[in-house]
Amino acid sequence: MSIDASSELRHMIDAAKTAGAGLLRRYAQLSELTVHTKAGPTDLVSIADEEAENTVRSMLAAAQPSYAFLGEEGGIGGGSDTSQRWIVDPLDGTTNFLFGCPLWGVNVALSRNDEVVAGVTYLPVMDELFVAERGKGAWLNDRRIHVSTRAPLIRTVLSCGIPFADKPDHPVFAREMALLSNQVAGIRRTGACAVDMAFVAAGRWDAYWERATNAWDMAPGVILVEEAGGIATSVTGDALDLHGQNVCVSNGAIHTVLIDALNAAREAKELGA
Repeated sequence: MSIDASSELRHMIDAAKTAGAGLLRRYAQLSELTVHTKAGPTDLVSIADEEAENTVRSMLAAAQPSYAFLGEEGGIGGGSDTSQRWIVDPLDGTTNFLFGCPLWGVNVALSRNDEVVAGVTYLPVMDELFVAERGKGAWLNDRRIHVSTRAPLIRTVLSCGIPFADKPDHPVFAREMALLSNQVAGIRRTGACAVDMAFVAAGRWDAYWERATNAWDMAPGVILVEEAGGIATSVTGDALDLHGQNVCVSNGAIHTVLIDALNAAREAKELGA
């Protein structure tokens, strides 16, 4: 790893890779996994998610027992120092994982006073380790990465989170597609926020947005994109709230025009158009 990593980042990398190795073993045993639902019939979780979070939680607690912890599966916990918090999605892209699609990953971030200061996204099937730390750039394995420079919008490929059955704002999404699909080179949806945001940081996509997401989905991607030279805001263009449940990241060159389109889609829905 070429980045001059802090001790916290090194622990995050070790935890993500250890959890990823366990997930790969489970990925080879998909037919044997017990799957159940959380908030609704499409909100799937398996023993693989739970094992991975337990692995990350225990490794990070051993490294910094005073730091608080926020995990997708186990919720809030950890130490009493809530100004410093590990934010973990042990398996982002669970549906992909359970359906045998390789686009899934482990997300580990560290926030201080709700600002992300370090992030790791590990994609085990591709063995791609994305890391970033404030002021030290973004890296893919041992290579420095940067967002794309593509513009205008017609030359770009965007990615987004499509609201599935249990999520709100389907009319807004339909309006977004109507406004944007004929203005860009392509729109993608991988099914894993971790993958999409890492791909923006690496210049593979030019932007990504989602209106219904969580801190553990986006936290590592925020610092990856920013340290790669891009921009992270809310979908309205306001300052990003890590717990605001929406995000828009881009290479910066197309950010204003993309935000304008997203706002137009929301306003048209509110007006009943």
